Order: sequence, then C-alpha cells, then structure tokens
Amino acid sequence: MTDQRSRGTAAVSWGPGRIDLFWVDFDGALIHRAFAHGAWADAVSLGGTLASAPGATAWGVDQLEVFAIMPDGQLWNRYWDGAAWHAWETLGGELDPSEAPAASSWGADRLDVFARGLDGRTWHRWWDGSRWVEWEQLER
Repeated sequence: MTDQRSRGTAAVSWGPGRIDLFWVDFDGALIHRAFAHGAWADAVSLGGTLASAPGATAWGVDQLEVFAIMPDGQLWNRYWDGAAWHAWETLGGELDPSEAPAASSWGADRLDVFARGLDGRTWHRWWDGSRWVEWEQLER
C-alpha cells in the first residue's frame, strides 16, 4: 500500500453540467469519474503510480489535462482530447511529492502547471500552444 498522506481530489469543469473528478486509489493509480447529463459515470482507472495527489485543468470544451508527481520526483501528465486519453508523459523536474501540483488554463493554447520543488521553491511550466516551455523557478 502507498503512503496516503499526500492523497487528495482534483475537480475541474469544461462546461455547464459537467464535473470531472480525479483521485488516487490505494494502489497509487489515478482514478477519473465524470458527472454529466445529471448522473455520475462509473469510475475509470487512468493508471500510473502517483506519489502526489493530482492537479487538473480544462482548456476547452471536452479538453482536460491532469498532472501528478510520480515516485521518480518528476511531473507527469495525461490529457483527454475529446475522444481518448493520451498516455502518461513526463514533464521532468525535481519535485516534492508531498504537495499536489496546481494547474490552470486561460484558453486553448495555454496551460500552466505549478509544483513545489525539492528545494522548497515553486516551479512553473507552461504549454504555449506548440510545446512545453522549460521549468522556471518562481519566488516563494
């Protein structure tokens, strides 16, 4: 069984009447459950072995991104493109898994993710519409 101290739930909505929930199960896998059309869908495992609680954002209708720190100390993400979940990919970093990453979006071509580094500082990466920009350190 994995350490449950860092477990939490992330929630996001991409439109009226829609909620997407993400949490970590007892085996460390990411679980997703959606509320739509007045009812909750069955929970589905998105896999992975998460060391942190998840962070999530929506960047458009039926477009989701979820982030977590894995046991390797790196930030990993998966995204839903409206038709399918894409595989986990690493965004690197030397991050503290005791704190969940935070994510935000201001539109279809911009995603921001923030995470606490092992150095105690806040780190930031963003999608600029064509690529993930390298980590930048923010002041505390």
